[in-house]
Amino acid sequence: MPTVRYSKDHEWVRIDGNEATVGITDYAQGQLGDVVFVELPDVGRDMKPGDNAAVVESVKAASEVYAPLAGKVRAANKAIVDDPSKVNSAPQGDGWFFKLTLASPDDAASLMDEAAYKAYVDGLK
Repeated sequence: MPTVRYSKDHEWVRIDGNEATVGITDYAQGQLGDVVFVELPDVGRDMKPGDNAAVVESVKAASEVYAPLAGKVRAANKAIVDDPSKVNSAPQGDGWFFKLTLASPDDAASLMDEAAYKAYVDGLK
């Protein structure tokens, strides 16, 4: 069963074995407002935690999406390039950004679980 973890930069990661799907959280998309443009990483790119992985632009601001874990980009969600509103309507579903083949799945322990992330976001309000 997949595990979902969260970063302090408001990325979510759904981990299933050594594969991870990455996107931005509902909180992040709410802060951005209506997303109008997305730039995704190239398939095959090696990522380290904290690397700038993607760019998301909204009517309010532009923001970086960071790699929460190390790995190689396996897929990029071209559907959100064609229809950036999917990031707003389904940020933790069809609005995912990219998939990684993880260098070390155990590194996910450094990220927050859902309860810890909720407490973190509550502390930002």
